[in-house]
This record gives sequence, C-alpha cells and structure tokens, in this order.
Amino acid sequence: MSIPADFRRVLESGDPAWSEGERPNLVLVYGGDDDRFLEGYTVKAAEDRADKIDRLPNSRLKRKLVRQYISKSISIQIDPDGRLVIPQRYRDMIGLALDSNAVFVGTMGTFQIWSEGPYEDYLDEEDGEDDLGFDLPSGTNPLDALDIVLAQKEAG
Repeated sequence: MSIPADFRRVLESGDPAWSEGERPNLVLVYGGDDDRFLEGYTVKAAEDRADKIDRLPNSRLKRKLVRQYISKSISIQIDPDGRLVIPQRYRDMIGLALDSNAVFVGTMGTFQIWSEGPYEDYLDEEDGEDDLGFDLPSGTNPLDALDIVLAQKEAG
C-alpha cells in the first residue's frame, strides 16, 4: 500500500539513519488485543517510547508495556516506490485482506493503519458516543470542550 507523501516526509525526518535518496524506516505496533489498527511510529518516536518503558522499575506495568509496544512491534522500510509492505501476520491482526482498502489516519504523534470496514465501524461508534469523558453538558462541541477542559485545568 502506498504511504501518503506527507506521511513519508515525517517518517524521513524521524529516522536518524535516513539521508537524501535513502528509504525511511518506521516501526509498526499492534498494541492491545482490542485494537483494530496498526500504529505507525517514526524510528525516533519508537525509540523515545522504548526508553520511557525501559526507565520503569520492573513491574507488571513494565511487562505489559513491553508486551504491547515492544514485543508486538516490527521495523519496516518503505519500498523504492513509497509503499509499505505489511507482513501477513500483521495484516491478519487488523483484518486487512489483500483486496481490501487500507485507511491511514494521522493521530498527532503517530498514524494508524486500519482496514476500511473496521474503521468505518469505529467512526460510527464514536459518532454515537456523546460522553466526552469530562463533566460537560450533553452535546458539547468537542472544540468547545477543548477550551473548557484546558481552562478548568489551568484554573485549578
């Protein structure tokens, strides 16, 4: 599947080994068992996350994070045509058949790769959910909620 050009530029800038004319590397993670997507990290972002996990004391939390974000990750290089070849095992994890469409979703510091059907289902679920997770009036616009929550946080 082809990686959108703007995503490729971010991957290039986040790959310490990348130089002009080279192909960027990235890290794909299949996190929790309930996830229906793969999450793409730049090499730098994946290293930063691994460093944070490594700094934790040995604990159940550390083991869980290692299992979810390290053990279930794979380093991949973009091919010469700007495409990403996802191993079958990872395609199976998210239900991405060879004849189905993939959806790339930017999520601020990372991006997600979904199979089109599950992504549409997820959007339907999210659209039907009115509770934004804070003590806000029902039906509050998410951008208004952003301002309200940040103002509450700064006030107290």
